[in-house]
Amino acid sequence: MISRHSLLGCSHYYSCKSHFSARSSLEFKDISSRSSSPGEQKYSFGPVMMDDEGRKKKKKRGQSPEKATSLQAEMEDIEDLFGEKEVEKIRESLLMWYDKNQRELPWRERSDCDEEEGAKRAYGVWVSEVMLQQTRVQTVIDYYNRWMKKWPTIYHLAKASLEEVNEMWAGLGYYRRARFLLEGAKMIVGGADGFPNTVSTLRKVPGIGNYTAGAIASIAFKEVVPVVDGNVIRVLARLKAISANPKDSLTIKNFWKLAAQLVDTSRPGDFNQSLMELGATVCTPLNPSCTSCPVSDQCRAFSMSKNDNSILVTDYPIKVLKARQRHDISATCVVEILGGKEVSDGNHTDSVFLLVKRPDEGLLAGLWEFPSIMLEEVDLSTRREATDCFLKKSFNLDPQKNCSIVKREDVGEFVHIFSHIRLKVYVELLVLCLKGEMDKWFEKQDKGTMTWKCVDSNTLSGMGLTSGVRKVYTMVQKFKHKESATNSIPTRKRTNSKKLRCS
Repeated sequence: MISRHSLLGCSHYYSCKSHFSARSSLEFKDISSRSSSPGEQKYSFGPVMMDDEGRKKKKKRGQSPEKATSLQAEMEDIEDLFGEKEVEKIRESLLMWYDKNQRELPWRERSDCDEEEGAKRAYGVWVSEVMLQQTRVQTVIDYYNRWMKKWPTIYHLAKASLEEVNEMWAGLGYYRRARFLLEGAKMIVGGADGFPNTVSTLRKVPGIGNYTAGAIASIAFKEVVPVVDGNVIRVLARLKAISANPKDSLTIKNFWKLAAQLVDTSRPGDFNQSLMELGATVCTPLNPSCTSCPVSDQCRAFSMSKNDNSILVTDYPIKVLKARQRHDISATCVVEILGGKEVSDGNHTDSVFLLVKRPDEGLLAGLWEFPSIMLEEVDLSTRREATDCFLKKSFNLDPQKNCSIVKREDVGEFVHIFSHIRLKVYVELLVLCLKGEMDKWFEKQDKGTMTWKCVDSNTLSGMGLTSGVRKVYTMVQKFKHKESATNSIPTRKRTNSKKLRCS
């Protein structure tokens, strides 16, 4: 809903600055010598003990600073990796559990091992993993099935347009993922080497990072490589009672080392999926089912929680404060342009709506929205003044020259939440009647770098709009319906009412 491209010279516009929070100083250190078992002292990969991280009540009584320092120095000589027997037991237990308890998901369907089927499965894994980023499994299933029905292979996807892909993606959010899928498909199909089958070659595809590359390579091509996502981090942090900041880059690097140590060499894809499945269904963030966990005997956090009531499994991984959301304000104007027919009862069958395409980079890139502008002030007069300025500069819509205002109503407001932005949206309906033919108005437009179009209500309803844009349109439709119902007075009582015509 944010139109950076619409900020065209009005004094009310401003550029928003991103806010970043400082990261914690906790981090892994390279340490060597031996491994520890679940029942031992609460070691972390860093020099800071769990008891010293803001939980002073858990510190043992009588422990002197000198003793604590000595203990911290000792920790630096401990290699906190998995032992060989631990690795074997975890692999065996997880795979046995996964074989019996894995969820039936469409992207887990088995296929033959020939090159063509491997590439087909790789495509399915790729699509599913990209969709699953920041999205619940149950939501993804329907999207995945529709996607694969429309584009069953990477060759079908490579022929699609960005607009088609965005329409299919509408509602999933994080639309840049869809664009990268399309760009990646075109790149692979346009190349001569077929579908990349190793992490190193997959990383060269737009939008494929370490995690997605590892998932595709291990599941579809059986490359013995790890994957690390939020679920895996949670499982590993609890298995080893890791107290370091899970968002720190060095900490994440060491999580990858731990995951690489565990990967089963004969069933790497199944093992990686079992680790993620465990985190998603058993080792959950708030209510882990430790008694039914296949690796509870190897879990240090679980062992510690049984021996000390002040320690909880959910203490791991440690909670990190999220970056503060930026608060933005947007004025969105639903511009409805009437044709040359008579207007009655608020229904305009020949009207069209003005849509603007967002820039190809940035938030909601390449998607369609109603004309929107960013504001610092929120009063109605300021919003309308800024909106008028934008419509005049961008679309040559000037009530004093080439159009008349049939209706202008303040419809309402709502808050739309992005991962890093809290956007307050003020919605306005503006119904205009052109002075002259619409075709001539189109001919006079200088679109410049902005892409826009006018569509009728049927076309608009069938478009793949973002949830925010869809909410704006729904608000306007409800407003018009309510207004129409209020104005439904018997005809004989409306003989003196003024009729509006477009000339």
